Amino acid sequence: MTTIKKSVAVICVVVLTLLTAGSVYAAPEDSYTYSYWGDPVPSPSPYAPVTVLYGQDMGAGSLNMPQDLFVTRAGDIYIADTGNNRILVLDSNWQMKQAISEFEHDGEMDALLGPEGVYVGKDGHIYVADTQNKRVLQFTSEGKFVLEILRPESSLIRAGFEYSPTKVAVDREGQIYTVSRGSYEGIMMFDSDGVFDGFIGTNRVKFNPIDLFWKRISTKEQRDQMEMFVPLEFNNLSIDEDGFIFATTSEENSDSPVKRLNPSGVDILRSKGYFPVKGDINTLQVSSAPGSSIMIDVAADKGGMYSLLDSKRGRIFTYDKEGNLLYVYGGLGSKVGKFRTPSAFQMLGDQMLVLDKGLNRLTVLEPTEYGYAVREAVTHLYDGKVEASTKEWQRVLALNGNNDVAYIGIGKSLLKQGDNAAAMSYFKLGNHREWYSEAFKRFRKDILMENFGTIVMTIVLGVVAIVAAVKLFARRTAGHYDEVGVIRNPFYTMIHPFNGFWEMKYEKKGRVKIALLLVCLLVIFTIIKKQYSGFVVNMNNLANMNSLQELQFIALPFLLWCVANWSLTTLMDGEGKFKDIVMATGYALMPLVIILIPQTLISNVMTQGESALYYLLDGIAYAWCLALLFVGTMTVHQYSPGKTLATMLLTLVVIGIILFLSLLFFSMMQQIVNFVVSIYREISFRL
Repeated sequence: MTTIKKSVAVICVVVLTLLTAGSVYAAPEDSYTYSYWGDPVPSPSPYAPVTVLYGQDMGAGSLNMPQDLFVTRAGDIYIADTGNNRILVLDSNWQMKQAISEFEHDGEMDALLGPEGVYVGKDGHIYVADTQNKRVLQFTSEGKFVLEILRPESSLIRAGFEYSPTKVAVDREGQIYTVSRGSYEGIMMFDSDGVFDGFIGTNRVKFNPIDLFWKRISTKEQRDQMEMFVPLEFNNLSIDEDGFIFATTSEENSDSPVKRLNPSGVDILRSKGYFPVKGDINTLQVSSAPGSSIMIDVAADKGGMYSLLDSKRGRIFTYDKEGNLLYVYGGLGSKVGKFRTPSAFQMLGDQMLVLDKGLNRLTVLEPTEYGYAVREAVTHLYDGKVEASTKEWQRVLALNGNNDVAYIGIGKSLLKQGDNAAAMSYFKLGNHREWYSEAFKRFRKDILMENFGTIVMTIVLGVVAIVAAVKLFARRTAGHYDEVGVIRNPFYTMIHPFNGFWEMKYEKKGRVKIALLLVCLLVIFTIIKKQYSGFVVNMNNLANMNSLQELQFIALPFLLWCVANWSLTTLMDGEGKFKDIVMATGYALMPLVIILIPQTLISNVMTQGESALYYLLDGIAYAWCLALLFVGTMTVHQYSPGKTLATMLLTLVVIGIILFLSLLFFSMMQQIVNFVVSIYREISFRL
């Protein structure tokens, strides 16, 4: 009983440690990126405001809830001034040169009503999503009416569909694309004459598995009252210089809030960065606005870059063509450079224009030295100018040593130049395992070609040395089993589990200290594995790793299993004593103890494509351990296979009960301590 009490005390201490341990999440600054580990990393501001324009500054009177913005190649700016029912056209000096609000339509005067979208085609024609009039309009560059697109009549349109276009875009061939509020079928597509051609880019249905289960077992009347599973609708779109459609979805917690659609409606957006292209991550504790980013606009940029506008926190996220996050800036507020309710944004060369419907103003931002260096580095690499790109990335690192994308960019440049060893070091600094694997593959090939004879000779001599050592050990221990049996027994048990566990218990060849030694070795070897495994397979953050925490994942489960199994089997006529359970469980860990060091060594000469062997060794070792644990439990308790399986499953249940009671105990103790402290403070105050 003394042993059990000590074990329970250790469990309580460890559980208390787990309860009090925690990580602190720091809310990101205004300008930042994310590290490979998901931590926000402050960075220099990539953009700075240069001017703020109100309607009066444009010579257009006050703006009123402007909703959309478009910039032409010539530098003209189009604003959908929604609350004033007009489209403003500004020249390159930010002065109004045209306003479209009323126009002649079929011999009569017509007017815009709450237009929320504007786009200018290649031919200079202006397309307007006249939202409250439920139509899309086409004008000439002078503002003369050309075409009206009303609700289409088609078998593809569901009954009750409300046609309410909010955004519009036009490709090089004159194909018109429209986002309609409430249209979960996808983006509406019309030909140049306004004839409806169908939907494109429908989002996949998003549902809760629990809701789906209840829907399956409910009656038809009950299902009719339940919420329908429908695809997410788009809220904005634009067309990049290659003719692909960027579209955003404003649904919170969406896994893919932005898509890049080809003409067939297939999403071809690359997302090879650390995290999906979705804005902020780890957002449950971010400042006063928890939850995922809500993307409301996307702006294509040079060099394959593009930016997303988050309406929830007023931030702008810029990515390269691979989906790597380059920088984040902006934020909510009323001061210059902040936004109250951003509604749209566009690129004007290197400048960023942000339309704020809350403050009724247009903010113009220009790249800082840091932002310009990042943009030039990405653009040069996109254009194939390797040396120029490397120079700019080095400039980026001089300004911000925490920019992982810069390390990756330099690594790519060095890889193209054939400097594989240097490329490996930069990819490692940038935590990019795919490119590191490619550089290592080339580096390894060069080493093998240069030192093939030496490597083969070393391998042969190593094998001979191992075989000789094994034979020498066998000769030295021959006929002395009684003396060395306690050491050989775990090895023998691993290969011959039935005989080994029988000898361990009934022939007294097992030792508790050997079992505990195996647990200690497993802890040590696991620490070595996590510290020194090859970069390709090592997913541990070594900077924050605490080796003592491995006790939580090895020693604690070992102790819990032994205590729970002993507690259970004493009620189920088990013949094994507590020390037998400890020995059987410890000996069952032998395959893991043996495999960890060779696995660690092999991982350092593997590429990503060969890492399957690494994980296969893991799987074999764990399966072997589980089989040994099964045989050991069956042998020490003299159970049938069926009863052994049931006992092992019930042991897991008992472990859960122990953990629950431990948590309950410490919760009660915490409340008692708080109560005593409050009483003490009250008495102290009274006295």
